[in-house]
Amino acid sequence: MRGRPRIGVTTYHRDNPDRPRFFLPAAYVDAVRLAGGLPLLLPPGDEEAEEILAHLDGVIFTGGGDIHPRRFGGSHHPHHYSICDERDEFELRLIRAALEARLATFTICRGTQVLNVALGGDLHGHLPDVVGEDVAHRESQDQHVMHQVAVAPGSRLAEVMGQTELEVASWHHQAVNHLGEGLRAVAWAEDATVEALELEDAPWLLAVQWHPELQLEDPGQRRLFTAFLEAARKPAGD
Repeated sequence: MRGRPRIGVTTYHRDNPDRPRFFLPAAYVDAVRLAGGLPLLLPPGDEEAEEILAHLDGVIFTGGGDIHPRRFGGSHHPHHYSICDERDEFELRLIRAALEARLATFTICRGTQVLNVALGGDLHGHLPDVVGEDVAHRESQDQHVMHQVAVAPGSRLAEVMGQTELEVASWHHQAVNHLGEGLRAVAWAEDATVEALELEDAPWLLAVQWHPELQLEDPGQRRLFTAFLEAARKPAGD
């Protein structure tokens, strides 16, 4: 009898130069376990993306620090933080391979930005410079905030969550600008910031800008993980 679906979960960059560690907030692991999956952490640095994916049934691209602006033709901003070339290189390679393999894929916050950049899109380098601060998308690097999101009726996201109006846990200052190839926006904040993406012809991909792993008490947010795990139980490409 087949065991739990094996879910790769990307970790954050190396921290503490004197004693480097790969790390990840426990909420991601808890969410995968709650939905019935076996979480396997994927630290950056490995060059064999296809070999990694061969051992997985699905992959989650998590939040964390900013993507280096040279990856999308942007420029340095004083609010950029925790930029890591090692992580950028690994995750861009991994997400392209996951899409090629048609593996169940779920991107969260930074992960959604990685998806957009991997497909040729770009990012707003510092969101308050673009949309102002009427809608707070984060309080600080250490604290998330809550705000409203509208979801496109008829989208996969609306079907999974069973609702088109959400309150989400937000924790970012970069955001999707021009969309990558094949992507379409399916959710927006009240200031028109893109909050979720879908990809044409992908068997199963959801990409959200917020942090559903911080809202597992909300049935709609929890359904994102259960739907992802259901997709991961199927053969890749189905």
